[in-house]
Amino acid sequence: MANHIIISLSLVALSFGILAFAFEPSPLQDFCVADSTSSARVNGLVCKHPASVVADDFFFSGLHVPGNTSNPNGSRVTPVTVAQLPGLNSLGISLVRVDYAPWGINPPHTHPRATEILTVIEGSLQVGFVTSNPDNNLITRTINKGDVFVFPIGLVHFQRNVGTGNVVAIAALSSQNPGVITIANTVFGSNPSVSGDILAKAFQVDKSVVDQLQTKF
Repeated sequence: MANHIIISLSLVALSFGILAFAFEPSPLQDFCVADSTSSARVNGLVCKHPASVVADDFFFSGLHVPGNTSNPNGSRVTPVTVAQLPGLNSLGISLVRVDYAPWGINPPHTHPRATEILTVIEGSLQVGFVTSNPDNNLITRTINKGDVFVFPIGLVHFQRNVGTGNVVAIAALSSQNPGVITIANTVFGSNPSVSGDILAKAFQVDKSVVDQLQTKF
């Protein structure tokens, strides 16, 4: 399993390298390791001084460890973005591991700053995304071990384990900080809450339904 994950990570990262720079500026130096101690605000993160950069700035360990899927969705995302790997700063790429319990889902969500390319390491997934208005076409299929699927930048997408065993997938994203907007959490769990009257009209349901949903997020 560990060797399969390492090989898959390498292939995904290599195949995604060119696309990564399509949405984020190309670096103007060899690297720009993120300095998490700086309070300066820039589009990205401030660079550490090159003299203080060490090998651990480019290293992350842990994608071989299964994520805890004991939650209502039955899935867990283990991210490797610039927050976990400072050396990713300005390089326009990141990774995640996703674990799914039997029939677990990665619920409908979008990445505002990244295209995602996903490969299944073990098991089978139903995957899909929805095109933008006005068509809202659902594009979906089942993918198996070794298969690859792409979710275009900004589009709402999801995955579901369609088997009786656990599933592991690895995905690369074309941003050091792709962001994630989970639709249900965003709409029904905002702080402060979106007015129930607005949501009731938008979803064409009774306000009591909205009130109930807001208590869950």
